[in-house]
Amino acid sequence: MLIFNKIYLKMDDTLIQLVSIILLILGILGTFIPVLPGLLLSLCGLLIYKFGTEAPLSMFYVWIFVFLTAVSVVLNYVIPARTNRKYGGTRWGSVGSFIGTIAGMFFIPLPFGFLIGMFLGVFLGELLHDASDKKKAWNSTKGAFIGFLYGTGFNFIVGLAMFLVVLIDIFK
Repeated sequence: MLIFNKIYLKMDDTLIQLVSIILLILGILGTFIPVLPGLLLSLCGLLIYKFGTEAPLSMFYVWIFVFLTAVSVVLNYVIPARTNRKYGGTRWGSVGSFIGTIAGMFFIPLPFGFLIGMFLGVFLGELLHDASDKKKAWNSTKGAFIGFLYGTGFNFIVGLAMFLVVLIDIFK
């Protein structure tokens, strides 16, 4: 129920459910497409569904997904740096990854420019640290890629779980 200038308006539950589903789908797409805020869109869809309709969705699910979304925000920064180091990378590669990701979003006009920028940043950062060891730079880049896959996979699974919880609640 929405309040607008002390007049109570009740939107049709079907419209609210549709908006929620659209946000959940966009959130799942956002786990792969960096322009979309991923799990935050999914969480908005879940919250709109929960509080915008008279759905009996348990608050337990809401709190679990809020927690998992917060965890994913932290993991998106920690996992690539950790896997970079696990594969022999240095702080130079981690810094290069960060700078490359930001530069890739703005200067590489491709849908996944941020990813290309991240890999170039890791590789070039490692080469700046030790120009003679290209194998180490390559292994560090592989580690950053594996970290990216872990983070994206986690986000995708959480976004898909939100979508399925809402969908099951709608059709039960």
